[in-house]
Amino acid sequence: MSASRRSGTTDELGPDEPGEPGGSDLLAALLDGMDAALCAFDADGVVTHWNREAERILGWTAAEAVGRHGFAGWAVRSADAEEVQARLMSAMHAPGRQVHEFALVTKGGGRVLVRTQSAAVRGPEGKPAGVYCAFSEVHAQIDLERSIALSEALFEDAAWGVVLVDADLRPAVVNAHAARSLGIGRTSALGRPLGELLAQGVEELEAALTHVLAEGAPPAPAEMWVAVRTPEGEKRRCWRSGFLRLASPLAEEPVPLGVGWLFLDVTEAKQAEQEAALLRFRTNQSHRAARAAAECEDPVEAVTVHLDFALAGFADHALVDRLAGAPPAGGEDAAPVRLVRLAATPAGAPGPSVPTGAAGLPVRYEAGHPALSCVERAGTVRADAGSVPAERARAWALERQWPGDAVHGLCAVLRSRGRTLGVVTFLRGAGRSRFERSDTAYAEDVAGRIAVALDLAEAVRRGAAGE
Repeated sequence: MSASRRSGTTDELGPDEPGEPGGSDLLAALLDGMDAALCAFDADGVVTHWNREAERILGWTAAEAVGRHGFAGWAVRSADAEEVQARLMSAMHAPGRQVHEFALVTKGGGRVLVRTQSAAVRGPEGKPAGVYCAFSEVHAQIDLERSIALSEALFEDAAWGVVLVDADLRPAVVNAHAARSLGIGRTSALGRPLGELLAQGVEELEAALTHVLAEGAPPAPAEMWVAVRTPEGEKRRCWRSGFLRLASPLAEEPVPLGVGWLFLDVTEAKQAEQEAALLRFRTNQSHRAARAAAECEDPVEAVTVHLDFALAGFADHALVDRLAGAPPAGGEDAAPVRLVRLAATPAGAPGPSVPTGAAGLPVRYEAGHPALSCVERAGTVRADAGSVPAERARAWALERQWPGDAVHGLCAVLRSRGRTLGVVTFLRGAGRSRFERSDTAYAEDVAGRIAVALDLAEAVRRGAAGE
């Protein structure tokens, strides 16, 4: 079957030149390569064109369709033929395109609901010479419209961030929610490296995007901590992210076009979850410490038990200093505060706390030391080396008679029965964050338990001395 016969064309483009494709062959190839079904009618309503997609949908070949008058008796039911023909041919005298939905009949006798777009074909003088009609199955058209509508909704109204990242790992499309989360305009983010948008977490995000491009979407969302640059400074956020590999549907083999990145800010929920887990752990530690301390015959041993249980996950070092002499009194003539080391964790490798106060020698704290301030104020004091080089941080710690790797300190006063008995100091190294308000509350709770044990130790000592 010739190409002109297959698509219902006539050789109106002149004789074919040797070695060149004929006009009818080229037209047939174009029509048969279309993704949409296409047919055409002349001014009398006779089918003149019928491409392969129309044949696929309805089953009628070009040889069977071309030359028929309308759809009556073969492609539509007889009862509907007149109405369908009138609506199709009305496009010949109407401006623009007309959209209709018809139920057409397949060669096998089934019915297919199609959506048609028809428009007039103009002759050389501009007069209507016929009608062309492009049609597709309604469900396929609806699927396409749904996909387009979904894309537009995601990039306009979605309550989570949506970013299309190209194969070079640069944002190609950013929706409004993502732009707000990144603290930048939608157009300002396009084409920029992710490292310019995020201060931290870029390596993890780029690794995830590269994996998706190579291997496909992961089976579950991933939670990533990032730091976003804002005018107020860097803000740490936790984004629950999902990834989709985008591939061209027109290529014979899947060709990655980029990655669809969807994320939701779960920072508050994640922080609440972490705080709840930390609170449960600390509560369990306090409970275990109380049970273990109750079995200690020596109250000083109970002090070290409370200290060791408190250190787990909380600090790297701990010191307990007992107040020597009377509690501090106000006024300029008040005697200086003297503290004696009662117990401490080893300064080198981590280990259990050990009593160290047998000699009763005062600790050489200089005026203004956080531990002395804690006793004088009868309140908690925090100290921090700040962002300084390691050598200066070590000197800062040694000046305060603390282990050389300490950079964050928290001193909590030991009080029992309305008296100040000493101070407990918790220290963290550079690998930990500074002490926060929740840490202060926990340290004060531990200090209260240590103070009770220390008060009992003094009472036992006095009783043994016959005081």
